[in-house]
Amino acid sequence: MPLQQVVELGSLTKAAETLGLTQSGVSHAIHSLESEFGFSLLSRSRSGVKLTDNGERVLRYIRDMLLVQEQLKQEVALINGIEVGTIRIGTFTSISVQWLPGIIRQFLSQHPNIEVRLFEGDYHEIEEWLLKGEIDLGFVSLPTMDSFHIIPLRQDRMLCIMPPDHSLAQENFVSYSQLADESFIMPKEGSDYDVRRVLGKGRIKPPVPFQTADDYAIIAMVENGLGISILPEMILQGRTNKVVALELEDQSFRSLGIALNTSKSSTPATQKLIRTAKEWLTSWQPMPQTGFKHPWRKTD
Repeated sequence: MPLQQVVELGSLTKAAETLGLTQSGVSHAIHSLESEFGFSLLSRSRSGVKLTDNGERVLRYIRDMLLVQEQLKQEVALINGIEVGTIRIGTFTSISVQWLPGIIRQFLSQHPNIEVRLFEGDYHEIEEWLLKGEIDLGFVSLPTMDSFHIIPLRQDRMLCIMPPDHSLAQENFVSYSQLADESFIMPKEGSDYDVRRVLGKGRIKPPVPFQTADDYAIIAMVENGLGISILPEMILQGRTNKVVALELEDQSFRSLGIALNTSKSSTPATQKLIRTAKEWLTSWQPMPQTGFKHPWRKTD
């Protein structure tokens, strides 16, 4: 556990704080492992600590052992009529803002002794965390890796956003040909999967003067007339955005779901959280956002 915490946090001090130990206690635990294995696990520099090549090779086995230990702890607790455990969830901004607060609140009201930990990243990072066993489940945009077990959840519209005074703002919907030459604010690599898929469907490559990993920075740049963009509807929900949001000509959307690593068995707590998420989403409805035009309908 100390080694995994140090790797995740990149700091002996932060790992010690998280584990409720002293820094010397964490260092001693890692030195004991290194003495037992016969090689160094961590390299230290001014920028922090990271795994050595040998440390990378053994960490995945350590994670597998910890997962089995967690599964055993939860199963024994259930046999004794007690619920315990930790669930590590990979998530991205729109899920963290729109879904997880409600899902976690409902889950913890039913299972108060289970700890929930969130790991926020982009799609690629979530896939990597799943493969390495660093998280128990991840929210993803589909399709994703074939090796994952997928639980489809909901579809989320992809909308074109622009300033209210833009020449296209009065349209009922936007065609790809109208976007081809517009300055486009693009999400950075790792966060751009959904947008690039939509642009690929339209076979267009608009000029991209700016890229940013922050969805809300994209909205701010569009509000200030620096370009247009395409974002999932969930990013815009419940906000007072000074933009107009239009559907695209083919009513594009992204498909959201939960991914599990099929090579690793899910803990009882993980399965319970998935059931809670599916149940909570049956009554969830998108919140209205300012500037959205009426649902797309084809005109003669």
